[in-house]
Amino acid sequence: MSEFFTQSPPRLGNQYTDDAFLREYLRRVLPPEVLRDVEPQLVELGALASAELYALQLQDRLNEPRLVQWDAWGNRVDQIELTPLWQRVAPLAAQHGLIAIPYEQRHGRHSRIHQFAAVYLFHPSSDVYTCPLAMTDGAARTLLSAGNRALIERALPRLTNRDPAQAWTSGQWMTETTGGSDVGTSMTRAVAAADGKWRLYGKKWFTSAVTSQMALTLARPEGNGPGGNQLALFYLEMRVADGTLNGIRVERLKDKLGTRKVPTAELLLEGTLADAVNGTNNGTRNIEPMLRITRAWNSVTATAFMRRAVALARAYARERQAFGARLEALPLHRETLADMEVETRAATLLAFELVELIGRDEARAIDDEGRALLRLITPITKLLTAKQAIAVVSEAIEAFGGAGYVEDTGLPVLLRDTHVLSIWEGTTNVLALDLLLRADLANGLSALRNRVRAALRGAPAELADPAAAAIERAAEWLKASADPRALQVGARRFAVTIGRALELALLIEHAGAAAKRGDGAAAIAAARRFARAPLDLVVEAGSNGADELLA
Repeated sequence: MSEFFTQSPPRLGNQYTDDAFLREYLRRVLPPEVLRDVEPQLVELGALASAELYALQLQDRLNEPRLVQWDAWGNRVDQIELTPLWQRVAPLAAQHGLIAIPYEQRHGRHSRIHQFAAVYLFHPSSDVYTCPLAMTDGAARTLLSAGNRALIERALPRLTNRDPAQAWTSGQWMTETTGGSDVGTSMTRAVAAADGKWRLYGKKWFTSAVTSQMALTLARPEGNGPGGNQLALFYLEMRVADGTLNGIRVERLKDKLGTRKVPTAELLLEGTLADAVNGTNNGTRNIEPMLRITRAWNSVTATAFMRRAVALARAYARERQAFGARLEALPLHRETLADMEVETRAATLLAFELVELIGRDEARAIDDEGRALLRLITPITKLLTAKQAIAVVSEAIEAFGGAGYVEDTGLPVLLRDTHVLSIWEGTTNVLALDLLLRADLANGLSALRNRVRAALRGAPAELADPAAAAIERAAEWLKASADPRALQVGARRFAVTIGRALELALLIEHAGAAAKRGDGAAAIAAARRFARAPLDLVVEAGSNGADELLA
């Protein structure tokens, strides 16, 4: 018998059956017959995520994708070898319909909830295979929105296929060295070919999931002027009929902080054959359907990372003893875990509020007010959940003490991967400005007020008042801030205030429903704890001292 103590690691149970909050939410929002139909799949995914995939993820920790540029005889091949886990999860994603579900519309407006509940369970053990899945979903929705029948018939049956041998994923190539968020400065050229197709020339600086079979990208047709509205959206396939790359040269794979299992590349387009998706301009407008979907994926995967971090931290607290007791029995440690839990619940409700609205919109079960709310909360949800995820996962790392800092526990990569969420699909500042520049912001705020009132109906004033007051304060600030500079200074605080106020309202709504069922103690505690946190973050222009600090 060894004289040395060995700490037992945290053990994950089934990530669906162990997640009481997710099951409460689904029981509340899904009709009973829908829940009965989808729950077996969610149980299966919960088991996969906690056992086989999580074990393979830990074993696969040191593997990364590898670029092979040349074959043995000196031919340029630019082949990318994927990691074992990615090779395992790719067919699982297709078989489980992680893209197919919302396009099959088996459950109408509830199909998106079904899809994203499955994604929520799958994501943390997939080494961010959800990245190409998000772009595939976005590409399918974009092609449908554009109405290009030839491309829909060509690509949609592949993008939404459940057969791994037939299924495609899609890339999304927007970022160039001239700008990521500012895509209007893109320099990729599109030259019209004689057969009605186009050839693309340029450099794409950051192209995620470059192993996909197709991609959507922006380029500027020759003769068009500067700016985003003079870009066009193009469809291309990675390879031509003989299997060689379609005028594409893979320069290198990116050496990134996180998401290192995702093969992100710098590409040169050297006459890449492509099709215009929807005309020869308004490219930035044509990618809006894609961004709505990918921002929803960003939001849900943020909450999934949070849930995984909390699950591991709570499991470790049951195993680890310190100061004469298990960590889970120490009052201050319990406070820390409770704070992580309530932030995770709030973010999850906000992310799935967005999912519900998208599902209603796609099922044509939404009115103008619902669409205005959807447009308003899309950037808010993405920016806020990304920030919450980074904070919660960071707190979880600290909850492990030194073990959280050790690579072979598999914990540090969780924090590194989470950091991509605030970068991808719009940074916090860009999304906050996007929110303020929307022409229908007033309609969105009106819709938000009505949604919050509905959520707070019947709630005690101690809970309802902070949410309602924060919304009104933000609206008053917006009305009073006529100076564009003042609006820009306060944009982030405005967005976060609205987002956290809506999260509180959703927590209160969830608690009310749980209380009616007689099992609302945890939900009410979550709402009360969140209500005590600061919500109103708006400050008056000029009072923050930024100019003095940065002089």
